[in-house]
Amino acid sequence: MREFIVEADGGSRGNPGPAGYGSVVIDAATGETLMERAEYIGVATNNVAEYRGLLAGLRAAHELDPAASVHVRMDSKLVVEQMSGRWKIKHPDMKPLAMEAGRVYPAEQVTYEWIPRESNKHADRLANEAMDAGKRGEQWSASDSTAELDAAAAAAAAAAAAAAVPEPVGPPGDAVAGAAKVRAALGSAAAGGSRSASAASSAVASSRRGAVEVQGGGAAAAEADVRAAKVVAGPGWAPADMGAPATFVLLRHGETPLTPQKRFSGSGGTDPSLSDVGREQAERVAAALARRGTVQEILASPLTRTRETAAAVAERLGLDVTVEDGLRETDFGAWEGLTFAEVRERYPDDLNTWLSDPDAEPTGGGESFAATATRIAATRDKLVAAYAGRTVLLVTHVTPIKTFVRLALGAPPESLFRMELSAASLSAVAYYADGNASVRLFNDTSHLRP
Repeated sequence: MREFIVEADGGSRGNPGPAGYGSVVIDAATGETLMERAEYIGVATNNVAEYRGLLAGLRAAHELDPAASVHVRMDSKLVVEQMSGRWKIKHPDMKPLAMEAGRVYPAEQVTYEWIPRESNKHADRLANEAMDAGKRGEQWSASDSTAELDAAAAAAAAAAAAAAVPEPVGPPGDAVAGAAKVRAALGSAAAGGSRSASAASSAVASSRRGAVEVQGGGAAAAEADVRAAKVVAGPGWAPADMGAPATFVLLRHGETPLTPQKRFSGSGGTDPSLSDVGREQAERVAAALARRGTVQEILASPLTRTRETAAAVAERLGLDVTVEDGLRETDFGAWEGLTFAEVRERYPDDLNTWLSDPDAEPTGGGESFAATATRIAATRDKLVAAYAGRTVLLVTHVTPIKTFVRLALGAPPESLFRMELSAASLSAVAYYADGNASVRLFNDTSHLRP
């Protein structure tokens, strides 16, 4: 069953006065905005505007999928409590709106949650845009919502295009800048009480904002592996009769002591536990996934750092963890525990070959990236068949997650050099019955903010 989040709000400038509402439908698995609705409704009260926002959001979700489960989030305690059946609806203007909202979906498909106003900014912005449009004698349109974002989006795109790919300095895919600040803050928290703990939380957020890609990985996988992969990228949508996809939410484990040191850490001997920073990250991602409430199964790589991260999530969600060997990290052979510079110094010829040939193995009989891609494709096919229509959390590592994404996009091996993957980040890929795949999220670390 597909799962949506509906966030809705309404406002009145005068109560009663010129009023409008806003609502947004969000894909619960990925956080992607699927639909926005807003309208100026003339003179009304705040509560009526809020109910109109709820009704519009539910109708929009129903247009997308009448069989979906819907989690409504609003900052109106009145609407949430009344629609949850805990408070009676007495006002004559609200009764028919509440009854109409209750008929959009069967009651068992809808849940309600009160959230603080600052967590409902998207719907609040839409409601204000609708009221602004009404003041101009117009109705809201999508251009009202996008215009104010265009300049920021253009600036972000320009900055991304101008960014240079750094020279190889460490193992593939570790985004670790700012980790020292996090560790220092957590150390202070242990000694300094609540104020230091607050500083530690801020440091976790700043590490996310300052993260950069640590390059140095080899070719991602052989072209033969791409041809062998059965699931390739589709157009980003699927017909309604395809049914609910198998959705894999891909979670990279939290930081370990080797991460800030930029050391190769695969499955060939080094098996570190999470650091204090990593445990903090695991708790934060667990809380975020609990708020979304969409994960139905949890699978983890057999390595310690992934099992510890998965355990933190499982405790929050009340689920068990299944160990899946196919999700393990690449075996880096004799390079395990070494920095990129140390490998270059000790094994320069082997490293140069590995960087240019996806079939090349790390020194000492490690696993090539071509072999990793073949393993991940087989694991993916097995799990898609086993979890059709379900949302599954896969707690794994840098190389497997990048490979899932690369194969879903049908991208060439060198595309992995263009991907940054931070510790405790979330990505998501959906797989449909017709064989198409849709990448819905990549390297999301917003949950690491305090």
